[in-house]
Amino acid sequence: MIEAGTKAPDFSLPDHDGNQVSLSDLADRRLVLAFYPLDFSPVCSDQLSLYQEVLDEIESKDARLVGVSVDSSYCHHAFRKHRGLTMTLLADFHPKGEVSRAYGAWIEQVDHGNRSLVLVEDAEVKWSYASPTPLEIPGANLIFDALAD
Repeated sequence: MIEAGTKAPDFSLPDHDGNQVSLSDLADRRLVLAFYPLDFSPVCSDQLSLYQEVLDEIESKDARLVGVSVDSSYCHHAFRKHRGLTMTLLADFHPKGEVSRAYGAWIEQVDHGNRSLVLVEDAEVKWSYASPTPLEIPGANLIFDALAD
């Protein structure tokens, strides 16, 4: 997992509407990157729905939460609509997992991202967390603790 104090790897990924989004496009606020394995899986659905419930509170702390997985923009679009999500979802689709790997949020054995959180501010990683297993959802309390520091 990427460590605090590291320069945040730059990226440009399509969002849920197919628009390219780069790290610099998200630099106006603190950025919480929420890496997760796949749209529509039961645990991922629970994870993103949980974050949606507290999204207003995250944003009130001058932060933005953005989800990242290997699914396509089309899949992200459908997932957002199905789950009632309003956060940006980025497609780390091609090359598969390149950004997830750069942030240390990748599990080679299963060929998808791990559930990981990264707080970026001023293009620097301020905090990161990786779940011990992709079946464990990083709670919203971890995000709020990181934003409080």
